[in-house]
Amino acid sequence: MKKWFMPGLITACCLIAVLMVFFSLRDKEPSGGTHEAAPSASAGEAPAAVDAEAATAIYKSNCLACHGDQLQGGMGPALTKVGADMSEADIHKQILNGGGGMPAFKGTLTDEQIATLTSWLAAKK
Repeated sequence: MKKWFMPGLITACCLIAVLMVFFSLRDKEPSGGTHEAAPSASAGEAPAAVDAEAATAIYKSNCLACHGDQLQGGMGPALTKVGADMSEADIHKQILNGGGGMPAFKGTLTDEQIATLTSWLAAKK
């Protein structure tokens, strides 16, 4: 059993290194030069209604693995009060472009899905 330990350990380290390179390259995709603004309500407008069911489905499909099933965090930070810590525009930018270990979801999620998730998370205060 001891003779397989080192090769197994080296294989596991190589696999982790390949995954880290893959995700770091994914974060550095060239942008097309257009930056989308986060949807926000004007001073006189009421905020758009949040489709919590759709946002929850998007979250479960894309965010749960890193941020936990109760938004408690894990590999990623806790999101239970993210709306109190970040503006809606900042949340939108983070989801769209990623950064700090988080992958960008531009191209993975539609603009509508990102807007739905942004509004839902911004309401978490």
